[in-house]
Amino acid sequence: IIALFKAARTFHLFCSRAINRPVHLNSSAKVASLLKMPQTNKFKSAGASSAAQFAGPDRGEALRDPSILNVSFIKYQVKPFKRSFYIMNDIVCWHLRTGTALCIGVGSFSDPNDLPGLAHFLEHMVFMGSEKYPSENGFDAFLKKHGGSDNASTDCERTIFQFDVQRKRFKEALDRWAQFFICPLMIEDAIDREVEAVDSEYQLAKPSDSHRKEMLFGSLAKPNHPMSKFCWGNAQTLKTEPREKNINVYKRLREFWKRYYSAHYMTLAVQSKESLDTLEEWVREIFSQVPNNGKPKPDFSDQLSPFETPAFNKLYRMVPVRKVHALTITWALPPQEKHYRVKPLHYIAWLIGHEGTGSILSMLRRKCWALALFGGNSETGFDQNTTYSIFSISITLTDEGFQNFCEVCKGHQSRPSILLHFLLLLQTDPIEYVEDICENLQLFPKEDFLTGDQLMFEFKPEVISVALNLLTPEKANLLLLSPEHEGQCPLREKWFGTQYSEEDIQQHWRELWAGDFDLNPSLHLPAENKFIATDFTLKTSDCPDTEYPVRIMNNDRGCLWYKKDNKFKIPKAYVQFHLISPVVQKSAKNLVLFDLFVNILVHNLAEPAYEADVAQLEYKLVAGEHGLVIKVKGFNHKLPLLFNLIVDYLADFSAAPDVFSMFAEQLKKTYFNILIKPEKLGKDVRLLILEHSRWSTIQKYQAVLDGLSVDELMEFVSSFKSELYAEGLVQGNFTCTVSFLTKLQFKKLSVEVPVLFRVVELPQKHHLCKVKTLNKGDANSEVTVYYQSGPKNLREHTLMELLVVSMTQFWWLTTEGYHVYPTCRNTSGVLGFSVTVETQATKFNTELVETKIEEFLMSFGEKMNSLSREAFKTQVTALVKLKGCEDTHLGEEVNRNWTEVVTQQYVFDRLSREIDALKLMTKAELVNWFMGHRGEGNRKLSVHVVGYGVEENDPPSEEHPVSKLTFLPASTLLASVTTITDTQAFTSTLNLYPYHKILK
Repeated sequence: IIALFKAARTFHLFCSRAINRPVHLNSSAKVASLLKMPQTNKFKSAGASSAAQFAGPDRGEALRDPSILNVSFIKYQVKPFKRSFYIMNDIVCWHLRTGTALCIGVGSFSDPNDLPGLAHFLEHMVFMGSEKYPSENGFDAFLKKHGGSDNASTDCERTIFQFDVQRKRFKEALDRWAQFFICPLMIEDAIDREVEAVDSEYQLAKPSDSHRKEMLFGSLAKPNHPMSKFCWGNAQTLKTEPREKNINVYKRLREFWKRYYSAHYMTLAVQSKESLDTLEEWVREIFSQVPNNGKPKPDFSDQLSPFETPAFNKLYRMVPVRKVHALTITWALPPQEKHYRVKPLHYIAWLIGHEGTGSILSMLRRKCWALALFGGNSETGFDQNTTYSIFSISITLTDEGFQNFCEVCKGHQSRPSILLHFLLLLQTDPIEYVEDICENLQLFPKEDFLTGDQLMFEFKPEVISVALNLLTPEKANLLLLSPEHEGQCPLREKWFGTQYSEEDIQQHWRELWAGDFDLNPSLHLPAENKFIATDFTLKTSDCPDTEYPVRIMNNDRGCLWYKKDNKFKIPKAYVQFHLISPVVQKSAKNLVLFDLFVNILVHNLAEPAYEADVAQLEYKLVAGEHGLVIKVKGFNHKLPLLFNLIVDYLADFSAAPDVFSMFAEQLKKTYFNILIKPEKLGKDVRLLILEHSRWSTIQKYQAVLDGLSVDELMEFVSSFKSELYAEGLVQGNFTCTVSFLTKLQFKKLSVEVPVLFRVVELPQKHHLCKVKTLNKGDANSEVTVYYQSGPKNLREHTLMELLVVSMTQFWWLTTEGYHVYPTCRNTSGVLGFSVTVETQATKFNTELVETKIEEFLMSFGEKMNSLSREAFKTQVTALVKLKGCEDTHLGEEVNRNWTEVVTQQYVFDRLSREIDALKLMTKAELVNWFMGHRGEGNRKLSVHVVGYGVEENDPPSEEHPVSKLTFLPASTLLASVTTITDTQAFTSTLNLYPYHKILK
């Protein structure tokens, strides 16, 4: 990496040569140059400073395929309140849902100094009913009933609200939603409840290293700059401190809404299949009452250079929550939004984030110093606003890379290339599309509303060079994360409690970085890309067209399913294979070796397959529970070339000793990072109890701690490849004569390998497994209450789905516990349902939460009994419509078919069968189904992952080893339950259900 610093001159010279070099475009390349930089570059850019997860406290930035504009559009200026909005009518639309988003030009930068988090809090409060529709959670209930969803997020200078719903209910939903901006109730009695929801969001975010990095970085800004504010808000800033200072939060909240939720700050995007005239009429009718105060919009553009402070351009060492070594090099630049037509940071990010031969990451991987590298700007408010823009390089280091991090900073060198490729754009989800558009309305002139964030309009080397010249060593800030910093970091970040230290960058480092040096010969521009497609013709069917996949090959070594795409008619295809092996599940050690095998295989492919990624071909290798899953997708012309490359590397697999050691160490960190998350640990414990012969993550973690060797890995890989059953699906723009896996030679399986586990039959009583979280000091707890049904048929599975949908209509625990969700469980073919609550030990004891779940289930049973026939029919209809929605792209259809293949169930018409079953269901049947699980003899299992906090009567400093579960006893509150303190002893006495698939 130091050539990133040493590189100021060489890097600039190198880039300037390439940037100013004449580029000759063929016809395909000309098309590409008019579109945008490749999606892979946007991904690199989004990962730059981990701000991809920061698009406001509520959500992360969506990274998705770009979308073609299958719409007609008109921009209207609504005179009564001067609001800009777009109305879009789908010309080509394969879905029945509609989408709407509204962006307000105000965010956390506008928080008053004495009420941090007020903008975020207001975003929550406006959802709490309106004068016209006063029910506190009425809008959410309406959307759930009609197959919709909603969300909101608060960024630095913008707040976005969005929803989608079935088209039939769109106008009514639009009217209900608009009332939040016309006359929200914001009842004073709801203040404390919603503060708890905001605080729970904050508590859930505290263990996130990315959020911790952001808060630490923000604290480096000038004291009076809005970047230094605490944007999340919590109980301390919104309840405790205001009471101590006699601040009336309710009054201030009303004032904030009146001042900033004004029509002339708002932009709106609406998408549906109604006519444009109809949509315009609805928008004018519904939104014309949004108040307009006429006051100037908040403007922070005069507060430039917030990081020109003594605190910047230093080395910060930080103790992460996860086990990870990472280095982030960050530059704070002048705002770059004005250069949106050039997007200079995209060019630099593309070069730095390149992963092919001759790249920075390639060089670091060869030294076994780095696992991943991301460079660029995420374009969220944290990374880019009216006061600054960030450019960051984040490197995930190995243990050896951490020890040599100074050299990593030295060796960085990059080189520009302009990717020329053809990009086919697909229809995206309406809620994502309108969200982008409503934000674009705030940022770009009208001619660029639809494409301002996507296209590279102009090529100006001088603008790119200006940005490049700012990336110098003396202007960079370094943040180094490592668990090895524990005990060496005396400072604490105020809000997230992050341990860190601050030090000046050593002078001899600066001299190394700034000195003259020769260009590293291993760094060079990419070669010609052989994976770029040139044939986009649609294949002619060479076998009868079918609605569902058909088996075109079947023998004792595998089978192949095939379906020609005649619906979406695009020159793309999907190829997916499941290589099933009997050796994977033989032991926890084998599972670890299997994970190592797949990780190293992905590492070996990283460079040769990267150009395929650039050419819009994608691949994924997954260590499945019973075998290796290979997935490739993209333009069909060169897709076999990519698949064959993967098979070649699989067939000729090798693992250098240093690479093996690097990934063995990384695997320890991976397992550790899984186990410290309450939701992952809860799932691990639940499935360890339910699925016979399952190896838990804790057992895998212990196996990797015990030590492994390269010889053991190679012996495992040899055994894995010797006997396989290969099952595949080919779907899209291929003929049925296509062939794959020709190079991989293997024998048929000596014994059949089931692709699912056998499941224990729970006793007919309530059992509780209560374990302590493995993340020291983490307050987050999780409670899951699971009811087992047993091996059931397709109709009963659909009935269970309807039950869970019905539960969401009556859910009220969100005001007390936050993050509550009922789930339909299909555990290796055995049916059940569960209710999960994520809460904090600083607020609630897990056993108290369980009693609240029980209260809800009792109340739900009563409400189900009193449910009218019309209300029941509405719920059924909503689920029918949800299942009946047309696929928006080929991938949705492929994923559904692949699920049937990989589970060996092959019920490709499952959705239509479920819809037929739903139409025949009665309320009495649903009520009896639910009460049958609640009566005497129910098979109930509760799993508690208990956080640290006063409600659990333990000190925050208490710590438990990650390699072992700490079982806790039940209190008198759950005295009647049977506690599980030894999972193996408990399950060894239970009967096992036979292998079961839901086929009919």
